[in-house]
Amino acid sequence: MTPTASRIAVYPGTFDPITNGHLDLVERASPLFERLIVGVAESPGKRPALPLAQRVSLAKESLAKYPNVDVIGFDSL
Repeated sequence: MTPTASRIAVYPGTFDPITNGHLDLVERASPLFERLIVGVAESPGKRPALPLAQRVSLAKESLAKYPNVDVIGFDSL
């Protein structure tokens, strides 16, 4: 890895809703990377109980204490 390269990880899922297990994985992974992106998938095929916007909001609230973690919603790759 070059000195200018950064280590970025992506943790995708539906997070319907975000659980203590999800939080544990983020807590353990966040020190290992300069940036950790939590990608909240729309996943209409799974028929999630909560709408995407609410799942993103809950994840952002739950993960706010990790400065290197970003939460984004997505509906396609």
